[in-house]
This record gives sequence, C-alpha cells and structure tokens, in this order.
Amino acid sequence: MQLCNVGFGNMLNASRILGVFGPDSQPVRRMTQEAKAGGMLIDVSQGRKTRAVLLMDSGHVVLSYLQPETISARLGNENVKEEAHAQE
Repeated sequence: MQLCNVGFGNMLNASRILGVFGPDSQPVRRMTQEAKAGGMLIDVSQGRKTRAVLLMDSGHVVLSYLQPETISARLGNENVKEEAHAQE
C-alpha cells in the first residue's frame, strides 16, 4: 500500500484514488454537494481554499488545498504538468 500526502500530513491510499479534479467545474461542484449531503465528503483543507477534489473508489470525495498537479506529482505522475502546459 502506497500512501499519498494530500496536505497537512493527511494521507490517502494512492491505489484507491480514481481521479483528481479542479474544483471549478459545475459537475465537480455537484459531485461535492452530493457527497456532502450523503455524508461522503472529507475536507482536509483545514479552512483553506479548495484547489483539488479527489474521488475515491469508495465513493468518498476528498477536498484538498493542494493543486491537482502537486497531488498528481506525489502520486508519481510527473509528466502530467508537462501535458497540461502542452495543451494550453
């Protein structure tokens, strides 16, 4: 089991993360609201601005203050940032 730091020393099982998203799109906002209503939301941002939303295979939604690119790099996907800049 490999753990990924998602901010403030909070760790998630990296193999159970399905996706890392920015919080600004309407579908991600809707997913966050539905998770909150269903008791499946975990906020590890400690009151800071949410910059990444992680979807877990259990259906839980995790809010983090780290950028999605930072979390992706911590998961071992260093080329994600290069791909993001190439698409701009």
